[in-house]
Amino acid sequence: MIVCSCNVLSDRQIRDALTDAESPARTAGQVYRCLGCSAQCGRCARTIRKLIDDVNAANCGGCARECPAHALVEGHSQRHNHPHNHTHTESFAVAAE
Repeated sequence: MIVCSCNVLSDRQIRDALTDAESPARTAGQVYRCLGCSAQCGRCARTIRKLIDDVNAANCGGCARECPAHALVEGHSQRHNHPHNHTHTESFAVAAE
């Protein structure tokens, strides 16, 4: 499915950029750069962020302390696949682009 009409980016290309073994993209801006383009009209940004969330949820069962992919700018994500019986003293910030 074409996600970005301006750059003709498919969901497959975006998922590949997000799961790249050497340097996985973590933000919409990183996805664009990884695929050699830049945001144009911005209508696809929400869908790209949704794909980022979907890929992170599918690939990571840890909490934000172990996996910064689940962290939010405000601090700790509440999405966990394990019992939460520990505390977090740090928060990880994901760059907003």
